[in-house]
Amino acid sequence: MAISVLVNGAKGKMGTMTVNAVKADPELVLVGETDRDDDLVAAIKATKAQVVVDFTMASTGYANFLKIIEGGAHPVMGTSGFKKEQVAELKALCQKSGIGGLIAPNFAIGAVLMMRFAKEAAQYLPYVEIIESHHEKKMDAPSGTAVRTAEMIAETRQAFGLQPPAEKENAEVARGELFSNVRVHSVRMPGYVANQRVVFGGTGQTLVIEHNSLDRESFRAGVILATKKIAGKKELFYGLEELL
Repeated sequence: MAISVLVNGAKGKMGTMTVNAVKADPELVLVGETDRDDDLVAAIKATKAQVVVDFTMASTGYANFLKIIEGGAHPVMGTSGFKKEQVAELKALCQKSGIGGLIAPNFAIGAVLMMRFAKEAAQYLPYVEIIESHHEKKMDAPSGTAVRTAEMIAETRQAFGLQPPAEKENAEVARGELFSNVRVHSVRMPGYVANQRVVFGGTGQTLVIEHNSLDRESFRAGVILATKKIAGKKELFYGLEELL
C-alpha cells in the first residue's frame, strides 16, 4: 500500500521539488500541500497523512515537529536550526508517543558521506575548520550540515580522548564561530546551492573533504528514501545516515 505524504512548505523551492518527487514515486501518494498560513495539525488529520516532509524555516522547525506529532504523522524534517537540547527533547517525545521521525541536516547522499569521512578523519588530524557556503536566501547560519559535522567530529574526539588544539584568544581577529569546539565559517551569496569544505591539518599536511550540491535535485533521492523508511518507526533519527 502506498504511503500517504503531506508536504509542509510546499510553495518553497525545496517543497516544490519534494511535491514533484512524491508525485513521481509509485510507492508514495501526495495527500496534501501546506504552507505558513495553514493549520498543519488540521491538515494532517483531514488528509490522514502518514508522513509529513517539512521544508520551512529554522524559526518554525521545532514548533512544526511538535504539530506533526500532535497530528499523528511521522515528521521528516529538512528544516535546519535544531539545537542539541531540542533534539534530545524530541527524541524523548518520539519515544513516549511511539511515533518515529527524522531530523536530517542534509538529504544529499554525498553530503552524508562527507560528514562520515570527516568523523573518521578527526581521530588522525588534530586541526579542523569548516567552511560552508549557501545561497543568499538561506536565513540561518551556520547550516545544519555544518553544525552536525562539528558534532560528529566532537564525538570522535571524545571517543578517543582527544582535545582540540589550544588557541590564543584574540577578540579582534575574525576566526569564525565555535560549534562543538570546531570553527565554522559561513558564506551567503548568489551562485551557491550548498557547498561545504572540511579542512583538516596536521604536521606538514592538509586534507580537504568537500561536497557540492549543484542542483536541489541532489536532495531528491534522500528525501524519498527517508519518507519511505520512516513510516512505522518508533524513534527519532538524527541524520539521514541513521536510516541508510
